[in-house]
Amino acid sequence: MRDINKRLEECYKIVEDKGFETVGIFLQGSQNYELAYENSDIDTKAIVLPKFNDFVLNKHPVSTTLVLDNNEHIDLKDIRLMFDCFKKQNINFVEILFTKYKILNPKYKKLVMPLFENNELIAHYNNYAAVNCIAGMSMEKYKALEHPYPTLIDKIEKYGYDPKQLHHIIRLNEFMKRYINGESYKDCLISKKKDYLIKVKRGLHTLNEARIIAKQLDKETCEVKNQYMASHELNVNHDVEDILNNVLIDVMKYNFQTELMQ
Repeated sequence: MRDINKRLEECYKIVEDKGFETVGIFLQGSQNYELAYENSDIDTKAIVLPKFNDFVLNKHPVSTTLVLDNNEHIDLKDIRLMFDCFKKQNINFVEILFTKYKILNPKYKKLVMPLFENNELIAHYNNYAAVNCIAGMSMEKYKALEHPYPTLIDKIEKYGYDPKQLHHIIRLNEFMKRYINGESYKDCLISKKKDYLIKVKRGLHTLNEARIIAKQLDKETCEVKNQYMASHELNVNHDVEDILNNVLIDVMKYNFQTELMQ
């Protein structure tokens, strides 16, 4: 298995060399779910800060993806947009609050620690947003199951579908059920059928089997969401808003003070 920490250091330097003020860089994807195998890509997300002039002139916050030579990805997000993603309860963003692999800029480490100390609270900020996100992601993966994206042509030609999309549909179905049953978000991120999911990613199922499984589970995930929302009230934790706002203000203030002094 590749050295994740070493790769994080390399990606952190790449982001800084691009001229971004970095709060931190975080592992995203299969390693966080314990579903990686040999030579799995090491993709990351970086939280970056705006420059003072860009903020004053109301320039659009950074939100882009760096595609590296080995086709690994670094998603760059302005801290304001990243916090919006947390509020939307998108698993692909919330997961970085739980990853074991991250590098924090020493300048901001103490200021952002409340994010990780309150990761479960943030992950449960809005129950409706969470289940909507899970169901929405499953639907996206179902639509992509046989779609010939340029980067997936080889898989489509080999299997007739993309096994990775199928594994996501199965994983999200399990995640939904465990989330609404009250398991911690940290536990929900780790599947109870990891060995099976890794086999699925390697092409365990035929095209016909994949179609049946994907259709059934995507439909079930949507039905579970609807049943949950019909039987549970909307619950928005406003304490989380205070946590995010306080961290945002503290980090931005320190960043601008430091930049202006220089």
